[in-house]
Amino acid sequence: MGVMPVPVVPAGPRWQRARRVARLAAIGTGATAAAVVASSGVLFGQARQARRTIPMAEAPPPRCDGVYGAKFPGPPVTMVVLGDSSAAGYGVHRRRETPGALLATGLSRRLRRPVRLHRFAVVGAISAGLRYQVEAALDTHPDVAVVLIGGNDVTNRTPPSLAVRHLVEAVGALRAVGCEVIVGTCPDLGAIRPIQPPLRWLARRWSRQLAAAQTIAVVEAGGWTVSLGDLLGPRFNAEPHRMFAWDRFHPSAEGYAMAAAALLPTVLRALGARPERRSAPERGEGVRSLPKAAQQAARHPGTEVSGTRVRGHERGPAGRWAQLRRRGFFGVGAEAQRDSRADSPTVEGLA
Repeated sequence: MGVMPVPVVPAGPRWQRARRVARLAAIGTGATAAAVVASSGVLFGQARQARRTIPMAEAPPPRCDGVYGAKFPGPPVTMVVLGDSSAAGYGVHRRRETPGALLATGLSRRLRRPVRLHRFAVVGAISAGLRYQVEAALDTHPDVAVVLIGGNDVTNRTPPSLAVRHLVEAVGALRAVGCEVIVGTCPDLGAIRPIQPPLRWLARRWSRQLAAAQTIAVVEAGGWTVSLGDLLGPRFNAEPHRMFAWDRFHPSAEGYAMAAAALLPTVLRALGARPERRSAPERGEGVRSLPKAAQQAARHPGTEVSGTRVRGHERGPAGRWAQLRRRGFFGVGAEAQRDSRADSPTVEGLA
């Protein structure tokens, strides 16, 4: 695979913590065995086979910009969706099936307010491309931003520290204007069927490494994260024709509904609204140091991580305090998908 270049990144405790967690995320994944395999031609052959199996992008995903819930009173909440093909909704053919439409519909119904949605996500984007998306998004004066990014950084072997630097710059620019930011961290590419072992094992390790580093950087910058991980992995294995899009790589409409189900409660909480009430905390929830929270979130899809205080202090002996929340994935996204069929947006500002 060659030697990865060492990027120039800002020095300081935040970046040191990100690198440390990235290293810890790799423990127990067979790094020594992976290095032996990587020295042979096996990975190159598997990568070529995966590229032949997964078709190249064809038609662009449907546009979903517009006002959702226009029947509700009050000024609209402005939401922007940034990132790569998973944020754009590549793989579906109807506007209502895209992640942006699902989230905007669910948000408008929970808040009982209209939601103006702008999608700036680009198919094939890596974290370096967020800069241009953010510049366009700032012109809309967003209240909340949802960012899904990281998969293409893994497939392009972008050094995690460099990908994270671009992400944290994007989060910082949005937070500077008062926009709440929710990042769906790097998905687990080891769950993709066309990728075979041992390349699958390396893809899983790289994905978790990046997701853990993203979590630390985003929370430190004042944002929220939701681990997507192998959120769809078990269902993909059980029902691949139902959960995969036609290319066997991107989610289907039902797959995007599950992702929206995981993200929507965090979007609501970031905006100060109360998500659905739960009878008891989920197993594994609670307050952790941010490095430990990042490790756990990278391994458990659907885990929300946000900054918190303990006895009035943001930091403890092991670093920033973080709150972990976990949830089931069914219901919210599917509900938003059903609602969007009866509540089509007023489309405006298509690009």
